[in-house]
Amino acid sequence: MTLTGTNIFFDQASAAFEKQKAMLGMLKNTQASGKAEEAAQDFEAFFLSRMMETMFEGISTDGMFGGGHAEKIYRSMLINEYGKAMAKTGTVGVADYVMKSILDMQEAFSQGNIPTSGKEV
Repeated sequence: MTLTGTNIFFDQASAAFEKQKAMLGMLKNTQASGKAEEAAQDFEAFFLSRMMETMFEGISTDGMFGGGHAEKIYRSMLINEYGKAMAKTGTVGVADYVMKSILDMQEAFSQGNIPTSGKEV
């Protein structure tokens, strides 16, 4: 088995990824996608915060100045800010896929492909 077939696969995957990034870049420029982008980034921040919350559960802060109820509150706030900071960098990429899904659903809804229950979404 040669590596040529593998290289072709990775070249095609890379080209598809770059095309998707370009499409998402164009969508980010529209006013309608502004709210979708914000919602997607908020979701990514929440997702990352919950992941980090489980990572910090096992760390004890007992000691002269550690622990207590205030420590738990501060840690929760700190983890939320970590999640927001990580989401702003865009390196994880969850927000891009969430935003694409939101925009796909909006497009389907505007074309009448998604039935409503009579309630405005």
